[in-house]
Amino acid sequence: MSSLSLKLSLPSNPSVYNNRFNTTRLHATPPQTVAQPASGAAAVGAERLEARVEEKDGFFVLKEKFRQGINPQEKVKIEKEPMKLFMENGIEDLAKISLEEIEKSKLTKDDIDVRLKWLGLFHRRKQQYGRFMMRLKLPNGVTTSTQTRYLASVIRKYGKDGCADVTTRQNWQIRGVVLPDVPEILKGLDEVGLTSLQSGMDNVRNPVGNPLAGIDPHEIVDTRPYNNLLSQYITANSRGNPAFTNLPRKWNVCVIGSHDLYEHPHINDLAYMPATKNGRFGFNLLVGGFFSPKRCAEAIPLDAWVPGDDILPVCKAILETFRDLGTRGNRQKTRMMWLIDELGIEGFRDEVVKRMPQNYLERSSSEDLVQPNWERRDYFGPHPQKQEGLSFVGIHIPVGRVQADDMDELARLADTYGSGELRLTVEQNIIIPNVQNSKIDALLNEPLLKEKFSPEPPLLMKGLVACTGNQFCGQAIIETKLRALKVTEEVERLVSVTKPVRMHWTGCPNTCGQVQVADIGFMGCMTRKDGKIVEGADVFIGGRIGSDSHLGDVYKKAVPCDDLVPLVVDILVEKFGAVFREREESEE
Repeated sequence: MSSLSLKLSLPSNPSVYNNRFNTTRLHATPPQTVAQPASGAAAVGAERLEARVEEKDGFFVLKEKFRQGINPQEKVKIEKEPMKLFMENGIEDLAKISLEEIEKSKLTKDDIDVRLKWLGLFHRRKQQYGRFMMRLKLPNGVTTSTQTRYLASVIRKYGKDGCADVTTRQNWQIRGVVLPDVPEILKGLDEVGLTSLQSGMDNVRNPVGNPLAGIDPHEIVDTRPYNNLLSQYITANSRGNPAFTNLPRKWNVCVIGSHDLYEHPHINDLAYMPATKNGRFGFNLLVGGFFSPKRCAEAIPLDAWVPGDDILPVCKAILETFRDLGTRGNRQKTRMMWLIDELGIEGFRDEVVKRMPQNYLERSSSEDLVQPNWERRDYFGPHPQKQEGLSFVGIHIPVGRVQADDMDELARLADTYGSGELRLTVEQNIIIPNVQNSKIDALLNEPLLKEKFSPEPPLLMKGLVACTGNQFCGQAIIETKLRALKVTEEVERLVSVTKPVRMHWTGCPNTCGQVQVADIGFMGCMTRKDGKIVEGADVFIGGRIGSDSHLGDVYKKAVPCDDLVPLVVDILVEKFGAVFREREESEE
């Protein structure tokens, strides 16, 4: 495969960028006004295909004529460009203002509650007033021991308020951050090669890839360089890229490198699926996958193929199509699939083509490289790498939660037994790569792996995923992480299974816990029991991942959380071949 390359061009108005950065910036072409309707969208008039944003002073803003009926978040963006908090050093001034002063002004209140999300900072107003969750960018889930130690040092100073999570987008989130510390934290992130920029709100989220990239004996392609390139492009090398910071809604991307489809392509706005064409390596494209409270949709084929060296032009064209034409009214109807529905897939494709170099995009290839009947592999425990004499070791992080001391220990293990690297997975677990085979036994006997982060977790724990829940998140309706562990432990005492059953928990319909892809999913709600309002869950079953992926359906609504254990036991026995432990013991 030929090397990846990227042409850089200077922005039209460099003065908008922070003068302490002299790095060459990535800059997209201005949005296009299309005179005629696309051939694949005959029902869409020419006026609908006019770009809704325009470039002003280096930032993209919604045109005056399209500002009727927009949602509150769009109004916040118009009132003050969020990226200026970073690109024009606004965060330095904001961090010096007391919360009491901030609350007196709607502008600065919107800064901390909305605009700071462009810097990856989420104010936990409801549960932890004055404290923030900070979401990092971690392309392909690869991190270093140095980065891990730095994050540990940040959260340690916040005591019981400080902790970290491995997320379902293969990256870190840290908690407990206070505003006065943010400028110094951002500086420290930059020094260790990390950024939180453009990781929240209407931006491109962390690019996901194969957690075994480069070490997997059965991999199709190493996804790391592609995801690094995508992340560098989207954030202009962590300096801020305003071409893609005013999208109508968030946008997810992944690059597939494994037959196992660890990356979950069907739930991404753009998924690069490896395929050859006329002897060239490249990717077929899936578009539009997303979750929301009102609708969930699987990604669909764009009928397009790009050479491996050309992943950026098509990413740019798709993002510009979404940015230029996406609606900005009801937030529940602003994800990219709604635009695809409106234009039709061919109409959407036509708009992408118009934004491609030479206005050209090849049709998809029939030479898919992902094997359709591949049995998804378990990455827990030691497994041989493609590099002779080395293995990777997958360890279970219960519902993704880690403390500062855990992170320091993980960094030590990565240095002592591996190459100083850790790999995060979308199932909220961690892989230690490049372990010399002679050191495997010593690693497996480390206290952290014996007592807390097992490389051989119980079958029902292996696929357990949980969002933040109402411990920290103000949108969550129920507590998730501790409850997920407790319910699973109680179920395991009652029944045994012969293979992993993936159970996902999410605290609200925003489904950060991705319950629709789980074998059994639990979505938080409030319900009644014995005449009282109690925490409950809508129960989903049937989500599939891999080559036959599809989304699960609601099995039973509004089940009180106290009644979930017997329901899960029944589901496991009836649908997953579980056996009651009393019967199992009597047969022995």
